[in-house]
Amino acid sequence: MSVAGSFASVAHAGYAAIVINDADGQVITAVNADEPNHPASLAKMMTLYLAFQAIQNGTLKMDQELPVSSWAAAKAPTKLDLRNGQTITVEDCVLGMITKSANDAATVVAEGLGGSEGHFVEMMNAQAQLLGMSNTHFANASGLPDPEDSTTARDMSKLAMALYHNFPQYSHYFSTKDFMFRGRLVRGHNNLMDKYPGMDGLKTGFTNASGFNLASTAVKDGHRLFSVVMGGRTAGSRDKLMARLLDDGFDNQETPAELVAQAGERPAATAVASTKARRTTKGGVATKATAVADASSTSRRHHRRGAKTEAVASAATCSKKRRVPRVRHPPRAPRPPQARR
Repeated sequence: MSVAGSFASVAHAGYAAIVINDADGQVITAVNADEPNHPASLAKMMTLYLAFQAIQNGTLKMDQELPVSSWAAAKAPTKLDLRNGQTITVEDCVLGMITKSANDAATVVAEGLGGSEGHFVEMMNAQAQLLGMSNTHFANASGLPDPEDSTTARDMSKLAMALYHNFPQYSHYFSTKDFMFRGRLVRGHNNLMDKYPGMDGLKTGFTNASGFNLASTAVKDGHRLFSVVMGGRTAGSRDKLMARLLDDGFDNQETPAELVAQAGERPAATAVASTKARRTTKGGVATKATAVADASSTSRRHHRRGAKTEAVASAATCSKKRRVPRVRHPPRAPRPPQARR
């Protein structure tokens, strides 16, 4: 079960948004764009960046089979349910990360390129610095909950733009809505692509600590925008805000900060959890709480997006249940001797 405030971190689940004109790099809207937040599955954009880089330089091939380790197979959902000892193609890993945000697929790529996920994380952070993502630190290849991961909306926009600019031949993968994997249809999470004309990528993300994140790009009349929303209260409020940001961006208008704040407002149950978490202490010093921690320090579960997840998150933040008095029954009469064994 998720436990509020189970770890302290420099990141917090605060709302943030940014919109950038791709043509000239102009920032049209920026609200809390440099505030630290957890990336959640937006971290997979860096895993994809390094995968595309390796494919481009010949280190990997799309049809290459990569082994699935026990470490990768044991990753928490969402996942492709890979098994230890199996193999999977690089392309299926790419599609699995983009559509279902598969954590096992991300780990397979990490181990395939880095030898271990730990070494791959070093590669991720080194590449982040090369891209000017100075306020980002990745902790794993998938974005699963970790107190050490941190990024900003501005840094994620830099990564999104770099993916399109540096690997245009692979950008079509980000518009994938579903794909067939071993006889079953794997559906994607980016529902806004079905609703917003011109949107053709990129990536969703969610943990309790991060809120609902989304990196998007859309084109209208040959004009492309990149936008990032972090800390959305629900998938719906996040998507609604993203649509408004893009609408305003295509009109070259700034989106009011109040609208960004509304999309990130937390329900009352979460606010209670935040207050309780701030009261906890560690070594006599109050720990900094996230809105709702996505996992305890032992389980680190990664929840599915949507209403079911909201219910799980809300349940995790409820106060202790009232104890129900135990009903005491009169003692039973002893069995007759002949009935005993």
